[in-house]
Amino acid sequence: MCGIAGLFLRAPAGADLAGQARAMTDRLVHRGPDGAGQWSDPEAGIALGHRRLSVIDLSPAGAQPMVAASGRHVIVFNGEIYNHPALRARLEAEGHMGWRGASDTETLLAAIGAWGLAAALQAAQGMFALALWDREARVLALARDRVGEKPLHVARLPGGIGFASEIKALHAAPGFDATIDRGAVAAMLRLGYVPEGQAIYRGVTKVPPGTILRFDATGAEASAQPYWTLSDTIHAARQGTRQVTAPADFATLSRATETVLADVVASQMLSDVPLGAFLSGGIDSSLVTALMQRASSRPVRSYSIGFAEARFDESGHAAAVAAHLGTDHTAFAVTEAEALALIPDLPAIYDEPFADSSQIPTTLLCRLARADVTVALTGDGGDEVFGGYNRHVRGPRLWRRLRHVPGPLRRRAGGAAAALHRMGGAEGAALRVALRWAGLPVSAVDKLAAMGDAVAGARDLAGFYDGLVSVNADPGRYVIGGEGPRAPRPRDAGLTDAEWMMVMDTLGYLPGDILVKVDRAAMSASLETRAPFLDAGVIAQSWALPQEARIADGRGKHILRDILARHVPPALTERPKQGFSIPLDRWLRGALRDWAEAMLAPEALARTGLLHPGPVRALWAAHLAGRGNHGPKLWSMLMLQCWAGAQR
Repeated sequence: MCGIAGLFLRAPAGADLAGQARAMTDRLVHRGPDGAGQWSDPEAGIALGHRRLSVIDLSPAGAQPMVAASGRHVIVFNGEIYNHPALRARLEAEGHMGWRGASDTETLLAAIGAWGLAAALQAAQGMFALALWDREARVLALARDRVGEKPLHVARLPGGIGFASEIKALHAAPGFDATIDRGAVAAMLRLGYVPEGQAIYRGVTKVPPGTILRFDATGAEASAQPYWTLSDTIHAARQGTRQVTAPADFATLSRATETVLADVVASQMLSDVPLGAFLSGGIDSSLVTALMQRASSRPVRSYSIGFAEARFDESGHAAAVAAHLGTDHTAFAVTEAEALALIPDLPAIYDEPFADSSQIPTTLLCRLARADVTVALTGDGGDEVFGGYNRHVRGPRLWRRLRHVPGPLRRRAGGAAAALHRMGGAEGAALRVALRWAGLPVSAVDKLAAMGDAVAGARDLAGFYDGLVSVNADPGRYVIGGEGPRAPRPRDAGLTDAEWMMVMDTLGYLPGDILVKVDRAAMSASLETRAPFLDAGVIAQSWALPQEARIADGRGKHILRDILARHVPPALTERPKQGFSIPLDRWLRGALRDWAEAMLAPEALARTGLLHPGPVRALWAAHLAGRGNHGPKLWSMLMLQCWAGAQR
């Protein structure tokens, strides 16, 4: 795992390109504390920079930028290629000899020389972002892994382009324009994050997942070539989909899926440094940890984090799973004081305003785990790939019922849920009992309370989905400068409503929120995380399953639960989905109140100039008075304000 950056300028005019690349990578030390390197060709206007976190091949032979044995290609690479031993064996069978080291970067570079970049990336199983300079064709290629585990940003500069793992490095590029994109601000308030296809600055874009961007000698983008798409994967997988017509069919599919997962987990345990697992006690992380423990000859190091407030604390569940599996388990507890102390660091960690409040426990967990390990496997992606979110399970049925209900009545239903939630007495208790009976998490109370406004105007499933995933259904009310365009929501006639939502989450929420959260939190602590559920083979295996193998009996991840039951008693993991959330509503009324008041004060809002003070102050007052839980909306505004203040 590393940090990369560089420049491709049309007329460098004697500029110190290597020095400029070094200045950019100096801002990425946290991503690669173990070494640094630069390579440049001033005549061509190209410079590549690298910061190294040594995980595979700790010797100098793994240092970057790396020049191919042929001399044609130069690469900077961030990530891991888990199947690189198999790729190396294939290359040797084709006659490639004379390896200089044992790194996956060298393997990939040789594969590019032998098969071409697109074919090499199609053969590679891993997570990565890279920049490849072709000295013969004088073309720069930027590429990113299939689902966007690793980041790569591109900035238009006066004389060409700059690129970097994180936007903070682009600030060191010559002529970087830090003009804020108001459309991205509106998108961030709507979703809680700046989505794929947008960036907080006007001149910055993100390399799309599964795509190669090529830039020619003029600095112009010559082409955008997808080398992998989810739609192609689904189409190919569906050719061999087996229907579940008997218990024996499901059992066969379950065993086959377990074999795929076990092989992927074993491949991702390849490391020359200490390795562990994040264990929440839920289905996904418990299954990854169980498969790790089965493949390991000694106790796996596992880590969890909890809270003082019981309804948000899953650490006890994680400890029970760890005890059953026999892992070497460490549990941490987040206090309000620790959360408050971390908040000033968040703008520097996340670069763009980012408002998934689980960023706090995630960052603290990464920092604490890094004291023992350099690599940690996670359960990220299980929900998106195997249908684990409540919207996948209950959303389609709920929409079929709601679509015939007039918008005003939908709003009243949401208002009734909010009123019951605020009562807190017998009525509120009855609502919570009903939620538990329905298998919904505590956080669903707040979702139901907000749902009336969020979906009242929905005309189709896409609009309903937007309402479900939106933190703020009307960001234009708050943002000075209006609202940005929403991303199109294409429909595939071959997908069920639940499957379509899974696709939307995989293409949007996963790379925009989940993977950003984990990458920045982990790399701020110089920790590498790996997500077995996002392996291309696992994704293909999931989409080869009929929907009833993933969503059945009112629950998601049906097949994962079946696999996990062979390793962990269901009583230890079967409970309503809780999510990695924090008691944000109470914290904002308590320990974080003074900080939030300062951030949302009229003079603070005037200084940043991004939000209308009137609506923001009204929302803050309503939250403090207990007129609804507006914590998620306010957190997005607070993170925006915190980020904007740090840019001044």
